[in-house]
Amino acid sequence: MKALEDFSVGQRFDLGPYRVGAQEIIDFAVQFDPQLFHTEQSHERTLAVGGLMASGWHTTAIFMRMAVDAYMGETATLTSPGVDQVRWLAPVRPDDVLSGVTEVTVARASASKPDRGIVKADVRIWNQNAIDVLTLTTTTFVMTRFGVAELDGSV
Repeated sequence: MKALEDFSVGQRFDLGPYRVGAQEIIDFAVQFDPQLFHTEQSHERTLAVGGLMASGWHTTAIFMRMAVDAYMGETATLTSPGVDQVRWLAPVRPDDVLSGVTEVTVARASASKPDRGIVKADVRIWNQNAIDVLTLTTTTFVMTRFGVAELDGSV
């Protein structure tokens, strides 16, 4: 299990690859962002924007999946107070293959809670043509080794 002490400024985690399917785009949008250019491949509004595209929220959810697979699934994460500066830079289309990187910009202990700290990171996601499709900044509360040991009862 990765604890706060396992993160350092400048550390990078590669994300992906992740292939986005047309039906996945539609299914997500029908449930969470039912705008025509996300749900109807042949609608005139969809064609006017170049074809079916994933919701930005779907693209952000794909980032989360890739991050959990790359490093967060093995991290003693407590929670997150949110993300900042979310930018959807280019549309994600059916059969796009997304990759990316997370780079740690802050890794510090909490001033008030000795069992945890804060990890901030800049995220960049791009498609198979090296076109950036998403950028954002994450903030995550991560347990220290002391916090993990305390939770496990080994302290």
